[in-house]
Amino acid sequence: MATINPLLQQIDAIAKEKGVEPEIIISAVQDALEAAARKRYKSEALRARFNQDSGQLELYAVKKIVTEVTDPSTQVSLEEAQQLYGEEAEVDMEIEFPRPTEDLGRIAAQTAKQVIFQKVREAERENVYAEYSQRVGDVVSGMVKRFENGDIIVELGRVEAQLPRKEQSRAENYTVGDRVRAVIRGVNRSAKGPQIVLSRTDPALLIKLFEQEVPEIYDGTVVIRGAVREAGDRAKVAVYSRERDVDPVGACVGMKGTRVQSIIRELRGEKIDIVEWSEDPIVFVTNAISPAKVQRVSIVDDSEKVMEVVVEDKQLSLAIGKKGQNVRLAAKLTGWKIDIKSDEEKRREVEALLGGLGEPPSDEGTAGPDTPSDSPPDASPSAEAAAPTDVDVAAQEEEAGETAAVAADDSDHGQ
Repeated sequence: MATINPLLQQIDAIAKEKGVEPEIIISAVQDALEAAARKRYKSEALRARFNQDSGQLELYAVKKIVTEVTDPSTQVSLEEAQQLYGEEAEVDMEIEFPRPTEDLGRIAAQTAKQVIFQKVREAERENVYAEYSQRVGDVVSGMVKRFENGDIIVELGRVEAQLPRKEQSRAENYTVGDRVRAVIRGVNRSAKGPQIVLSRTDPALLIKLFEQEVPEIYDGTVVIRGAVREAGDRAKVAVYSRERDVDPVGACVGMKGTRVQSIIRELRGEKIDIVEWSEDPIVFVTNAISPAKVQRVSIVDDSEKVMEVVVEDKQLSLAIGKKGQNVRLAAKLTGWKIDIKSDEEKRREVEALLGGLGEPPSDEGTAGPDTPSDSPPDASPSAEAAAPTDVDVAAQEEEAGETAAVAADDSDHGQ
């Protein structure tokens, strides 16, 4: 039984350990031998070759055949070449002359070692980039290995990834050895440290967790139209069902909230609002303000995408949220600028506007309190004509009726 050369065994072992092809290791060893030999044979053009049959590294000085020799270290005359190889030798061909490798010395060995390590490291980085650059946006699981200036180094099998401080949720704390799930945010090709950058704050993590927990999202019945987060505090997810019989919000919440609760536990208690997406921006914004209940919504500027939302006085703080968080997330989710006002605030604003325009004649009546600012002073008292199409018509008709009754009462007193 033929024995395997020890050098070949070492090359195979390194290739398996580092996850690279043996040919890359062989090429690195050849380059290392050439780099080491240049310190011994300074002026010669060298070429190293790994002999697969014998398992030995061979070193050659390469000389080019010329008619007139000007540099004996890199050139050989045609006559000398023909003496060695016969008539087959021609001008511009190259001849290899063997050189010994036993006397290269300790410094040459160190140089060879550095070159091999560098080549193997470069091959590892290329493999990591090729593998993980295709997986940006995927969720991976790893173990916390160490901490570096606030960043967490996570071990993903045979490679390390970085979870930067800015990509960590403030509600989370980890210790060495903890398991962590994160989304791959990016892969750096030329980084000195870990190439893979992870994130625990990216909305993509939330979307992937819903895909894993909700079968209807995984099979495409329910579609996530958007997700926004303020990691550690609150998140909003807009969902839409492709089938009329499937409730998208109910599918995501699960029986007694089991599905969404598992995601909340994974995100360390982050509150999640699941709202139904709609093509109608008014309906979508109304849903996005959840859990606050909206009285009415009107589009202020369609081109600039500005909306005005009116809520009950008691619902104002809930609609705005802690430090404006609820309305801020709703604006990010919908893409509309949202101006929230309480019912009382809107009433005072309309009264001030009507006061500036002057009091209309009592025999002609007055418009409801939500009359737009560009309506003429003698507008009809009809609520339907005076109000925008997306305002609560019933409330406006009631107010218009009360105003008309007051006007009639004043007229009777005047008689």
